[in-house]
Amino acid sequence: MKFSIDNILAAFGNVRAMERTHVDNYTEDIINSIEDEAFAVSEENVLYASTKELGGYYYVITIIVGAFKIKTKKGAMLSIEGENFNLDLKSDMEEFESDHSNVSNRFITRIDFQIEKEDTEKFNKVHIKSLQLMAKKQTILFNTLKNQKTN
Repeated sequence: MKFSIDNILAAFGNVRAMERTHVDNYTEDIINSIEDEAFAVSEENVLYASTKELGGYYYVITIIVGAFKIKTKKGAMLSIEGENFNLDLKSDMEEFESDHSNVSNRFITRIDFQIEKEDTEKFNKVHIKSLQLMAKKQTILFNTLKNQKTN
């Protein structure tokens, strides 16, 4: 059985330790439950992405795992450069923030972007050259992983 100081302190009722343990377990569970394959990588981050249809609306669901840390109320933009096309997608929600995991010392950030139905077929690793995420004053350039299986 694996023990940590936070787990021991949490067992004795330390509220701060319980919160840290809960957040670590929560983010680790999210990281481990990502069903999508890695879509693209940057120097310090991995982007998992897929398109989904919810109630007649179409979204690009992204999860960024790595050094990217943000808390914003101004939303984000995802610029996609593909073969013979460019797309600029706006985040579905204006307010979001990264969750931190002390265990792995990584951040996890989920951002959903609105996409038109006719553009969903373009969102494929084979057709996309790069993705650029812009949020607050941060910009991350991702390169797709084309050698993996496509969505």
